Amino acid sequence: MTPRRYLAFDIETAKLLPPDVSELHAHRPLGIACAAAFALDSGEVSTWHGVTAAGSPAPQLSREEAAALVADLQRHVDDGYTLVTWNGLSFDFDILAEESGAREACAALAVAHVDMMFHVVCTKGHFLGLQTAASGMGLDGKLSGVSGADAPQLWADGEFEKVLAYCVQDVRATAELAAAGDQARELRWKSKRGKSASLALPDGWATVTAALQIPEPDTSWMSNPPQRDGFLGWTRS
Repeated sequence: MTPRRYLAFDIETAKLLPPDVSELHAHRPLGIACAAAFALDSGEVSTWHGVTAAGSPAPQLSREEAAALVADLQRHVDDGYTLVTWNGLSFDFDILAEESGAREACAALAVAHVDMMFHVVCTKGHFLGLQTAASGMGLDGKLSGVSGADAPQLWADGEFEKVLAYCVQDVRATAELAAAGDQARELRWKSKRGKSASLALPDGWATVTAALQIPEPDTSWMSNPPQRDGFLGWTRS
């Protein structure tokens, strides 16, 4: 199989939320503070954020700036890149669709891209964290000392470089994990109980459209298993 030209993508939201929020979507619109992409083949990093009249970073991307971001991602796809995310189907592309107004374009990008976590959910029936997956594959993973929940406040406080660095490391980790899984033909990780677990990837990572063809796993042991429609609903509205 010819190696894919992966372009990893991620956003950081802008809205300040109460502590210990469990359901981000209940607080929409969330806004986009910044976004980043990493091209695995060239190592090129791209970042996006709003710009004020004075030329400094804005609190969040405007509708026009978010639409320009969608167009940039489409250009990368047209140039032969495969977009890859960790949970981008139900989060990053959904939020980007709302903020840009380009719902149809975002839905098309979302179903054609590789969402590694969605592949895990479709095969195993449960969620998995990016850091857990990266650690299981012997990769550094996410930037320590910062979390996605911290990003809105840091951005509002003017810590722009810190948030951008966090976002850039996320996309770098995502791209490296995608390549490692393709090369090893499996994803390995440790469960919360310390048990070894794995996901076979005989054909590499599946796009969202291909992952939907994976037979539904047995989730009878789970009290509230994730449903595929919960990831896809926004693409059909």
